[in-house]
Amino acid sequence: MVEDEIIANQLEALLTSAITNQENYYRQLGLRDRILNLPLMVAAVLTLLWRDVPGVTELTRILARAGFLWCNPTQISQQAISNRFLTFPAELFERKLKDLLPNFKSSWSKRKRRPLPESVQYTLSKKKFLM
Repeated sequence: MVEDEIIANQLEALLTSAITNQENYYRQLGLRDRILNLPLMVAAVLTLLWRDVPGVTELTRILARAGFLWCNPTQISQQAISNRFLTFPAELFERKLKDLLPNFKSSWSKRKRRPLPESVQYTLSKKKFLM
């Protein structure tokens, strides 16, 4: 779907620099750059949440068939992904979120400053009469 591609491109643009910045820390933790590396694990978690994937088995199928976000199709066993989720440090995701919060705040402030569409303004003006 076109909307999925647009969202995927926005996520990739937003996260590429954050992932690159965090790769040194990833190595400091003693994590090797293997197939289930930091970029793929971030894409996997986002795919689980965004597409509402019911579990690791379905996630494995999606990765094998089409890949997700910026990751190409890759054959990985369900057991490998399950084990990686169990051993992958949660602090990497926490640090990534904290790195992105300033971007989210600036986007939110820009969004609040833009004018509301006429249809929304009209609805808000009629809302007073409905209450």
